[in-house]
Amino acid sequence: MLRALSLALVVSWAVSPLPAQAPAARPSPVDPLPQDTGTAGLKQTLLRLQTTSRLMQTTAHPDDEDGGMLTLESRGHGVTTLLMTLTRGEGGQNKIGSNLFDVLGVLRTLELTASDRYYGVEQRFSRVADFGYSKDPEETFQKWGGHDIPLSDMVRVIRTFRPDVLIARFSGTDRDGHGHHQASAMLTKEAFRAAADPNRFPEQIKEGLLPWQPKKLYIGNVCGFGAMTCAAENYTVKLNTGGVNPLIGMSYIQFAMEGLRHQLSQGAGGWSVEPGDRFTYYKLVDSVLPPSTDKDGHEKDFFDGIDTSLPGLASRLGEEEKKVPLLRQNLEWVAQHVRQAAEQSEKDQDATTSHLMWAIVLLEDDAIRELENSDVSRAAKLDVLARLKEKAQQAQSAFNLAAKLSLEATVAPSTGPEGALPPEADALTVVSPGQNLTIKVKFYSGSRDLRRPTRVEDIWLDGWDGWSEHIAKSEITDIAPGKDFYVNFKVQVPPQIQYTKPYQHRDDPERDAIYKVDQAQYQTLPFPPLWLRAHVTYPLFTIDTSSSGKPRKDPPNNAHGRVEISAPVMVPFLDHANAPQKRPLAVVPAFSVALEPGIQTIRAEGDSGCDVKVGVNYNLSAPAKGKLRLQIPAGWQVEPAELPVEFHERGEKQDFQFRVFPASLKEGRAEIRAVLTSDGADYSEGYTLVTREDLASAYYYQPALQRVSIVDVKVPKDLKVVYIPGAGDEIPTVLQQIGIDLTLLPAEKLAGEDLSRYGTIVLGIRAYDTQKDVASSNKKLLDYVAAGGTLIAQYNASVGDFNGAHFTPFPAQLGRGRVSVEEAPVEILAPDDSVFHYPNQITQRDFESWVQERGLYFMSTWDSSFKPLLSSHDPGEPPLKGGLLRAQYGKGTYIYAGYAFFRQLPAGVPGAIRLYVNLLAAGHERQ
Repeated sequence: MLRALSLALVVSWAVSPLPAQAPAARPSPVDPLPQDTGTAGLKQTLLRLQTTSRLMQTTAHPDDEDGGMLTLESRGHGVTTLLMTLTRGEGGQNKIGSNLFDVLGVLRTLELTASDRYYGVEQRFSRVADFGYSKDPEETFQKWGGHDIPLSDMVRVIRTFRPDVLIARFSGTDRDGHGHHQASAMLTKEAFRAAADPNRFPEQIKEGLLPWQPKKLYIGNVCGFGAMTCAAENYTVKLNTGGVNPLIGMSYIQFAMEGLRHQLSQGAGGWSVEPGDRFTYYKLVDSVLPPSTDKDGHEKDFFDGIDTSLPGLASRLGEEEKKVPLLRQNLEWVAQHVRQAAEQSEKDQDATTSHLMWAIVLLEDDAIRELENSDVSRAAKLDVLARLKEKAQQAQSAFNLAAKLSLEATVAPSTGPEGALPPEADALTVVSPGQNLTIKVKFYSGSRDLRRPTRVEDIWLDGWDGWSEHIAKSEITDIAPGKDFYVNFKVQVPPQIQYTKPYQHRDDPERDAIYKVDQAQYQTLPFPPLWLRAHVTYPLFTIDTSSSGKPRKDPPNNAHGRVEISAPVMVPFLDHANAPQKRPLAVVPAFSVALEPGIQTIRAEGDSGCDVKVGVNYNLSAPAKGKLRLQIPAGWQVEPAELPVEFHERGEKQDFQFRVFPASLKEGRAEIRAVLTSDGADYSEGYTLVTREDLASAYYYQPALQRVSIVDVKVPKDLKVVYIPGAGDEIPTVLQQIGIDLTLLPAEKLAGEDLSRYGTIVLGIRAYDTQKDVASSNKKLLDYVAAGGTLIAQYNASVGDFNGAHFTPFPAQLGRGRVSVEEAPVEILAPDDSVFHYPNQITQRDFESWVQERGLYFMSTWDSSFKPLLSSHDPGEPPLKGGLLRAQYGKGTYIYAGYAFFRQLPAGVPGAIRLYVNLLAAGHERQ
C-alpha cells in the first residue's frame, strides 16, 4: 500500500446528474486545446492510431523549431513526433522582464511546451546550457566541455524514442549562423549512426537501453529560412505547411504560429502568418534504406520507403515473425476496426465505440499478449511491443473521447463555502509534508445517447516515484449515461517526498555551461512529471465464455480488455481578475528561505558592514517555531548570531535583518548562506513560482545564497541619477548598493517629469524597443542633454525601428555587431578621455572576469561628432568600435553603450562596475 501519501479515511462516493452549464471561463493552459477534444480530438487520435511513424527533430534553442512542419506531420499525418531542443534558451535576452539565466530557462521551457501543445509533439532537452551567442561551433563545443555530453543526451533520446526519421533543423554549416545552431546539426549527423552502435555510450546499454538505428536523416536550412523557392538539387522533400486542416480551423503554419506566440520572452507575441502556401525544404543526407527518390532526386514525404502501417509492425520482426503467427492477422483486423471507427466518428457513436472496443481487445488481449509470451529476441520484441502499447493507449484515448468519458481531480478548498472557488492566495496550490487535504475525483459517464452504463471497477490516486500503487479504491459501481460519479480522498502528505522542482541545476548559472542532474530518472524531460494523478479503470466487456484460441475477427467472447482514464490533481482558484483558473498540485518545503537580493556589492572604501535581509515564507497551517542563522566566510562577523522565528498561519511571510562585517575590504568575492532550523529539520533554499496566464507553472529553486562582491570603486558625490527601465534588468539594484543616489522612473512618467533635477539619465536595456513612452519623449531627452545633462542609451535590438526613428543626436546607424567571447581583448581608443579616469582609473584589468559576452548591437556607422571609446572583436574578426560612443551635444554628454553591463553588474564584475560608474559621471568631472 501507499507510502507516498497516507490515507486518513478511505473514500466516499456519490452519483449525481449532469450539472447545469457553467459560465465559460478563460481557456486554461493546463487543459487540452479545443482541437484535441470532442469530435476533432477523436479524429486526430484516430489518425495517429492508423500509423506507426515516428519523427524526431533537433534544434538548439526554443523558437528554432520548424513549427509548421511539426504540426503538419503530427496533426496532418498522424506521426508521433518529438522535438529535442538542446538548450532552454537561458542565455538569451528576456524581452518581457528582468529574469535571466536559469529562471529564464524555466520560463522558456514553459513557453516552448505551450507551443508544443499546438504542434502536437513531445519535448526533450539536453544538459547543455545556452551560454549566450556563439559565432562558431568550436567555441560552442569548448564551452560544453566537448561534444560528448550533448551527443550522449541526443543518443539517449533516440534510443528511448526510437524515431524512424531523424531531422536536424539546421545544416551544420556557416549558413546556420549561431554556433549553437551549427553544433545541433553536427551532433544530429553523428547521433544518427552513434545511437545504433552499442560501443557508443555503453553506460546507457547497461541501464537497459538498446541501440537504435533511425532509417533516414534529413537536414534543414538548405534554402534559407522562409524561402518560398528552392533549387531542385538542394532539397529532397518539399512540404507545404500552408494547407488548411478543417480539424484545426486554419493552416498548419498558422496553427503553429498560434503556439509560437506563447514565446513572449523571445518577442513572438505579435508574429503572424498570412493565409496561403508556405513551403519548407529538407535534404536527405544519410539513410539505411534503399533509395526512394524519383528521377529528380525528390521524395513526397519523409516516410517514403518505410512501411508505417499497423500490419507493417509484424515485418519489423523479420524472420522472427513466424514466432508470432497470429500477430499480422490481428493487426490487420485492428487496422480495419480503426478505419471503420474513423468513418463512423461523426455518424454513429455506438458503432465508433464498438469498433474501438475490438481494436483495444485485439491489441491488448491478442497482439501484445502473444508477443510478450513469445521467444522473439529482446531487441525486436522491445521495439514492436513499445509501438503496440502506444497504439493501445491511443485506442483507449479514442474510446474515451468517442464515449464522452471524462475525469477530473481537484483539491477541495480548505476554507469557504462548498463549491466556491477561493482566491489564489487562499488556494492549496502547494502543500508541504504533514499537510492534510481532500481530493475530489469526478468521473463523467458519457453522453445520454450512449445506451450502456459504465461499470467502474477501480478509482485510485497514485503517488510519486512508484512509492505506491493505490491510495484507495472504490467498490464496483455502474454509472448511468449522463451521470457524474464522485469519490473523495482525504490524504496527508508524508514526511519524505520529492518536492516539485527541476531535476537539474547549475551551481553558478552565470558561468557554468552544463547542468548537474539531481534526478537521473527524469533526464531529458522538460520537468519531472506531475506527481499525483487520479485514475479510473472500467472493463470493455462483462461476458466470460471460452475462447477458440484463433485470431478474432468478430467481437471476442473472453475479452479481458480494460480502459483506463487518468487526470492530474489540479487546484482551482480565482485569479487576480476574478476569473477561474487551475494549477497542478505541487509539493514544496514548509519554509522557503531566500536572501534578498541574490547579489550584494560592497564598496571597499565604504561602510565596513552591510545589511543582509532574509525573506522566509511559511506554507503550513499549524504554528511553527525555529531559529535562523547565517553561514559566513571565516573571519567575518554577523550580528545577531541567530534570530528566533515564529509563524502562525499558512502563507505568512516575514523578513529578518542581519548585519555582516567582512574580515577585510580587499576586492574579492564571497558567499553568505542562510539556514532555518525548525522541528529538527534544516531549510536552506527558496522557491519561486514561474508562470503566466497563458502558461502552465513550474517552481524555480535557489539555494538561500547571496554572492558578495567587494569592489574597489569610487562614487561621485552629489550626483543624482534617474534610471528608466526598458525590458528589465538588475543594474539599478547594484548601483544603489554601492551608494549611487538613484531614482527609478517608469517610462510612462517620463513626459511629466522635471528632468533638470538629475545629473544623469540612464535608459534601461531595449528601452526604445519596449517602452513607447521613451520613444515618444526622445526630443525631451535630447533637450535635456543639450541643456547640460548626461544621457546613457543602452543597447536596443530592433535595428530597423531604431534607425528609422533617428533617436541619436547626430546621425548613427545601429547594427547587429557583437562580441560574444567574454575574454576577447578590449582596446581603449581614447585613453585621455575622462571616462577612463574619473572617478576611477580604468585599465586592462577592468575587462577581466566578464561573463557571457562583451557586448551586442554595436553601432555600425556614426557621425564624426561621436567619439569611439573602446574597440573589441571576436577571434578572426575585424575590430568593432561602435560599442561605446560619446558625443558632446549642446552643453551635455550623450553616450551609447552596447557593452553588456546588464550582465556584468548583477554578476558583481568589479571592472565593469567601475567603468559604469565612470559613464554615469561623464560630463560632471568639474563638479
